[in-house]
Amino acid sequence: MNLASRHPSARQYISDLAARGRYDFSPREVQSELGVSADAVKLALNRLSKQKLIASPSRGFWVIVPPEYRSLGCPPADQFIPALMTRLKLPYYVGLLSAAQYYGAAHQRPQALSVVLAKNRPPIHCGMVRVDFVARKRVAEVPRESFNTPRGALQVSSPEATALDLVGYAEHAGGLNQVATVLSELAEKIDAEKLAAAAETTPVPWAQRLGYLLDHLGLSAKTGALKAYVRKHARVSADLLPKAPRARARRNKDWRLYVNGKVIELLPGVHGKRDRLRQSGFLAGAASSKRTWFAGARACGKSPAAG
Repeated sequence: MNLASRHPSARQYISDLAARGRYDFSPREVQSELGVSADAVKLALNRLSKQKLIASPSRGFWVIVPPEYRSLGCPPADQFIPALMTRLKLPYYVGLLSAAQYYGAAHQRPQALSVVLAKNRPPIHCGMVRVDFVARKRVAEVPRESFNTPRGALQVSSPEATALDLVGYAEHAGGLNQVATVLSELAEKIDAEKLAAAAETTPVPWAQRLGYLLDHLGLSAKTGALKAYVRKHARVSADLLPKAPRARARRNKDWRLYVNGKVIELLPGVHGKRDRLRQSGFLAGAASSKRTWFAGARACGKSPAAG
């Protein structure tokens, strides 16, 4: 029996595909299986898309939408990103707040999945599902962990790499106020030696800023190896806020860092991952998430590109 007779329609084809445990395909595969023209395949896929049976997160890449996700118009991003990155042959990892969520450190589910690549790509909008891409050098060297999803293994930055990326790309994580809150939750997953090793894949100023923040979150037990790394590799003093003025900023000798903004403090007598933060001249935490964490943070703009 030939393939065309086995798959008399595109709808039957995707049904058979799902029955075999596969949920992604390309138009060329459909054309080859059904033995029809490219135009016929295009019309059939568009018809099935309007019925919310399939969706196309990226050009030439289609996914089957299970019934439980048809209200979204697309499967969750973490269920198609592994297959898409494999198809595109791109090294990647899920990072920033999306990665923090996998370690129990995100207070609320991010609106978009953050995926880090060597080169930037336009965001994906697939139904109500969104993927944002962030460009970073040395992506293939970044420590990561694998998390199983119903559609394959997802590569996620390690807790240590996540912490460094959050500081390096604070504008993609809701600002430094949000970053500090997430770090306080992520810290219990961070290994001090692995943190120093992960810093080797980032610009040195990221390590300087992260170490300083961890110290002021009362997490100095995590910074010993990182401090030794900074002392060896930091040739110049960095700014806590890269775009804020340095005038009258005090210099922190441990981290070779100009503290050109006000710093959060811990409420006395509160310890552990649920540490409460109070403001020294500003408000911190969820109740003030729309306010600026540091004085002058509006001048922060975009973080420096990864080195």
